[in-house]
Amino acid sequence: MSDHPIDAHVRFDTHPAHTSAVTATLTGTHHRAAQALLAARGFENLNDHTMVLARIDHEEPYWAHQATHALHAEGITTEITPRLREAIDEEWTWANYPMHWLTRAEVREVSNAAQTIYDDIRHGRLIIHAHAHDGWTTVAIGTYLDGGTVALHGENHLRSIADRLESPAKALASFQRLHGDAVRPGPAPMTDIEQQTAQARTSLRSPDTAQAPAAPHVERVPSYAADPGDHEALLNDFLTENNDWEKYRTWSDETTHAVHESLTLRAEFVHETGPRDTNWTLAAYESPVGERLWYATVTASTPVEIVRALLGTLASGTAWEMAVGSQVSEKTITKATSPLVSAGWEHTVDGRWIRWEALGEDAAGVQFDAFAAQKRNSPLPTWTVWGGGAVHQPTWALHFSPYTPATVLQDLTFELAEGQGRRQVPAATTSRPAMLPTPAQAPASPGRAPAADSTRTR
Repeated sequence: MSDHPIDAHVRFDTHPAHTSAVTATLTGTHHRAAQALLAARGFENLNDHTMVLARIDHEEPYWAHQATHALHAEGITTEITPRLREAIDEEWTWANYPMHWLTRAEVREVSNAAQTIYDDIRHGRLIIHAHAHDGWTTVAIGTYLDGGTVALHGENHLRSIADRLESPAKALASFQRLHGDAVRPGPAPMTDIEQQTAQARTSLRSPDTAQAPAAPHVERVPSYAADPGDHEALLNDFLTENNDWEKYRTWSDETTHAVHESLTLRAEFVHETGPRDTNWTLAAYESPVGERLWYATVTASTPVEIVRALLGTLASGTAWEMAVGSQVSEKTITKATSPLVSAGWEHTVDGRWIRWEALGEDAAGVQFDAFAAQKRNSPLPTWTVWGGGAVHQPTWALHFSPYTPATVLQDLTFELAEGQGRRQVPAATTSRPAMLPTPAQAPASPGRAPAADSTRTR
């Protein structure tokens, strides 16, 4: 610590309206010295005496703790509230983290690199020329202001520089050839995590003066527009109602497997995931030890009515019929989508993709990829069912491989066309919730940190 204390004090606390963000309240005649040090470490001004650290990797408590060391070295006193101290000491890991072999410190390095890319885009240091969705995640091409064109891959805390390229022109030409009709100009829309992070940086709801929100009311909506519901309860109901399926837990207790007595049909459920992460994986095998014939994945934000229809079809048919699946043909496509045609969904053809989209205010659709359907083990989904947004940026999505049974798809599209669910609608309030003073609205992020939207598992 410095031998010459500065008349500045910083109180660190958790953000009252954001899961992981950290606030810093600055006092003292020389509080601007602390303000400059914190700004260099990612904190942003909310007002003259309040700063916020909001990151897309949810590592704010860790980096706030590191900031206290820098402040101490300059003779600035700090205070950490008990609830922030608890968050700092908390051990947690990302659900479904793809690089599971990394240590916690190495995971933090990867996510910090993704944070740096996100900040470079947000502050205009990295200009995104074009983006696309490659079937699994977002990819993009961009150029740094100080030179250097890069190819980006991934979303949020998993975004990384996949390649460094010679020039923007050559990079864009190659990007267009690789992704074709999926290419869109400029940066992708912000993810849910980015939107929440941006909100945390620009406003701070006061828990003492904020008006309590009125109770929401529930309305009946098409099943594809319903709230996600309780997937845990759905799993328990499914196992209770189907005695020919057995429940198994993994050693870590994070995942439950529901396995048919034939051992050819299996459902995997991950208990704690982010809304856009996969929490259901369904698969069929030619024998208990044979190769996988087809599979489907479901994100956690999918309305429970749709998942119930999918599981119900899987359980109602014979194990062999469900396992062997259906080879893609004009006949199976017609069968799978007949409920949508009957319901008048809009039908379009866009190159290799055929889409059926719901009419009305709530977006939903089904997409068939003729290219992916050509190979049984294609890494790209043959069928994509989505709701909200668009097929490349949905609120929820299901993906199906080739040979998915036409009966499964038909029952699912019937639920989309005819099913109903419940959605909570917040009641209108008569006055705006109280906010602490804020600067002018910050501009929207110029780029979407390309799964989620992930949330952390503690």
